Amino acid sequence: MDVNRAQEIINSPKQYEVELDGKSVWLDSVDSTTKTATVHEQEGQYQRSMTVRVDQLKEIGEVEARM
Repeated sequence: MDVNRAQEIINSPKQYEVELDGKSVWLDSVDSTTKTATVHEQEGQYQRSMTVRVDQLKEIGEVEARM
């Protein structure tokens, strides 16, 4: 993923599934200067936050609304 797309995902009213090393994560913020993003895992008891290179992230697609 690139920095611009990561920023678009954060600013979008829609939700997108993003993965880091095969695990679903939420994008919290993006730093375009360092090309990094702060993310946290979507699942699990502990919501560990971490900073990673944006190019390590993979967009899976838009999350469909659940009814």
